[in-house]
Amino acid sequence: MERNSPIGYLPDERPPIWKLLLYAIQQVIVMFPATVAVALITGFHISTTIFASGLATLCFILVTKGQIPLYYGSSFSYIAAIGSLMASDALASYSLNDKIAVAQFGIVMSGFVSIIAGFIVNRFGRDSIEKVLPASITGPIAMVIGLTLAGTALSDANSASGAVAVVADEALVRNMAWIVSLVTLISTILFSVYLKGFMGQLPLILGPVVGCIATYIVKAATGINLFKVLPETAGSGLFALPIITLPKPTWMAVAAIMPIAIATIPESTAHVYQLDIYINDLAKKKDTGKKYNIADKLGLNLIGDGIGDIVAGFIGGPAGTNYGENISAMAITRVFSVPVLIAASIIAMIISCFTPLINLIYSIPTAVISGLEVYLFGAIAAQGIAIMVEKKVDLFSSKNIAVIATIMIIGLGGQYAYGGNIPFFGIGVPCVAGAAIFGIIMNLILSIGNKKNE
Repeated sequence: MERNSPIGYLPDERPPIWKLLLYAIQQVIVMFPATVAVALITGFHISTTIFASGLATLCFILVTKGQIPLYYGSSFSYIAAIGSLMASDALASYSLNDKIAVAQFGIVMSGFVSIIAGFIVNRFGRDSIEKVLPASITGPIAMVIGLTLAGTALSDANSASGAVAVVADEALVRNMAWIVSLVTLISTILFSVYLKGFMGQLPLILGPVVGCIATYIVKAATGINLFKVLPETAGSGLFALPIITLPKPTWMAVAAIMPIAIATIPESTAHVYQLDIYINDLAKKKDTGKKYNIADKLGLNLIGDGIGDIVAGFIGGPAGTNYGENISAMAITRVFSVPVLIAASIIAMIISCFTPLINLIYSIPTAVISGLEVYLFGAIAAQGIAIMVEKKVDLFSSKNIAVIATIMIIGLGGQYAYGGNIPFFGIGVPCVAGAAIFGIIMNLILSIGNKKNE
């Protein structure tokens, strides 16, 4: 009986310390590419961003009393709003830290949107949010979130961005990057499917290791070095505290950033439903007799998410959300342990303070990271399908088809036609936010006059 029991850890279970540390490192590796990418794109300090993700996660776990295993990281939904604000003419004369301080105020205020939504759910019940955000909305949004990142994953796959300048022609460099990316992707998939026991729970560490080995082989065989070199601004010492800046109140930041929180609410809701499905499936297979009512804690999750935004924004980190990549990692490895996420948060905060560790992770080739991105971003989209299957969404309903279709096309079309920001009456609407808002409005309109028949 014991030997046939599925391997995995539920939220209230703690692995042995050495396994816990490896699982935690894996979670840090998974969150790192996207979290740092947001910092690089928006101009926020990398060390501060990493530290903020760890601190916000600890605060989230504290607020939710350790009942919801989620990791907080920088959200792509806010990139356009933050980037356009910091590049605006009104802030042209500001220093980088002053620009970040202005954006911080909008990020802090956006946290209150999630908190208010959480209190509404707690007051009127989970059904209140399900009427506004049914599975026919949260499922497609999860799919859009994953699929809008497909271009990023594939563009990274043949990129030598940040690597040592090479003498070889560009086509050869890109071909070598493709090879490294494919080796990483295929090895990660093979490890997750065929490895059993404890080793089968570390594909997202083992895959990148194989990818880095492949990078060394490429370097030895062709002289092409795909490992990224450190920027001139990188620290050279052993220890350096993150750069902390304080928010600078301005209504301009509130108007630019606060509304984006609307997009992260259905995203966060989708993540909670995903966790509910996977955790209870594992509990059932382990025959624990326990029922983890994760979906019923949606209000608590939204409050914790808002607290995470306030904490991260207050010290100088970008706005964020609970991470689909980390949920994918937990679903793949079947490790949903809250102690693992606590350890991951602490490790992330330690990494942010030690320059050599930041530099080491920064040097991971873009092509290696892309191998993980293809798998993880695709897994996020697949989990959107799982939500609709689990909630038995009627895909022959003209109402559901209309809602799903418009969310998918607005979200994906906005990404690939307009680079993520849909021009609408002089403003750029983030495609995920636009898809979510349109889907919510469309669902409410089509629900008028419908009666619930049980």
